Amino acid sequence: MKVTFCTDLDKSVVVTNCEKRGWVQVGPEDDWNIYWAGTLTCKSLFSVDSGYRMSDAQIINHFPNHYEISRKDLLVKNIKRYRRELEKEGNVIAEKGDSKYLHLDFIPVTFVLPADYNMFVEEYRKSPQSTWIMKPCGRSQGSGIFLINKLSKLKKWSRDTKHIFQPQLAKESYVISRYIDNPLLIGGKKFDMRLYVLVTSFRPLKAYQFKHGFCRFCTVKYDSSVAELDNMYVHLTNVSVQKHGGEYNSIHGGKLSVQNLRLHLESTRGKEVTEKLFDQISWLIIHSLKAVQPVIASDRHCFECYGYDIIIDNKLKPWLIEVNASPSLTSTTANDRILKYKLLDNIFSIIVPPSGFPDTRWNKIPTKEAMKDFELLIDEEIIQNEDPETSEKYGAKYSSMYRWR
Repeated sequence: MKVTFCTDLDKSVVVTNCEKRGWVQVGPEDDWNIYWAGTLTCKSLFSVDSGYRMSDAQIINHFPNHYEISRKDLLVKNIKRYRRELEKEGNVIAEKGDSKYLHLDFIPVTFVLPADYNMFVEEYRKSPQSTWIMKPCGRSQGSGIFLINKLSKLKKWSRDTKHIFQPQLAKESYVISRYIDNPLLIGGKKFDMRLYVLVTSFRPLKAYQFKHGFCRFCTVKYDSSVAELDNMYVHLTNVSVQKHGGEYNSIHGGKLSVQNLRLHLESTRGKEVTEKLFDQISWLIIHSLKAVQPVIASDRHCFECYGYDIIIDNKLKPWLIEVNASPSLTSTTANDRILKYKLLDNIFSIIVPPSGFPDTRWNKIPTKEAMKDFELLIDEEIIQNEDPETSEKYGAKYSSMYRWR
């Protein structure tokens, strides 16, 4: 039987990968086995009104309510709830010191506006003149983001938004987070990491991390002074913002591989602290997924590749900035194109059973060979079974997963 695929994204990297496997492209109204779709298509497909029921031979690249982790306000809400629940249970993971979480302190102090305005003001007054970053909850690519260091600036913005010609925008929710003003710099420039995480199931949780992430650089050297507060080329690493900067192409199109970052840190900071940093990154990814695990509709027909954006401060502490449900598949350089082609190829190797034909009744435990350049982050089914043979097959990475309990 031929595997059929469908996509509504105009990206050659998807079609080329599928055709190389001998899969046949069909339309959305035809009988498809694999659908690589945009989030709006998934929303329509899973809506009650559509009446669409998928067969055991159909899989799609989004969970019905993927936005529980990718929408900025919901991510914060779910992580805060997760902390409270673990704290209530007396779980050591939720341990606190100096009123801060010792193990779950991986997102900056954040509030949702306008709902949490009074709580934000109370926090702001503890350290006046501190810098905060405002982000609209439902937008992406750096759109609508700005920094403030005075309460009066926030009040002015609030007044101004009520007098614009599009009154519906005044109701838009924003998150306001304490700005990480001590970022790790390379060449004097701020950067963040884009990592790819594949989730094939939320219950039990099964997640994999792609080895070939990259760092995105600002085009202007970092300057925390008030004079540069409105200069987004200094503060925002988004490619959609930085591509307009004059020096964007100076560092491989503004990007550096995670492997090269690791080598740089090992040579400048030492191997031990570098290993600790990357362990902490794995920790925050897993616990961000666990935070949304109870609320995500874990449909067996679904898988998802999330784009994690992480900033490292100058003390080598990683901070989760946001999670993207539709990370860009657009290529800005030849290396970028190779990376994204390999990403898609590796995803298809994991989500399709050894038979080569999609089947939702499969236990979703791929062979080590099928994982290719993905590393297992967590598989709760394997942990629950505590199978020594599987443990040995997956190696040291599997053994470390017991830390995530």
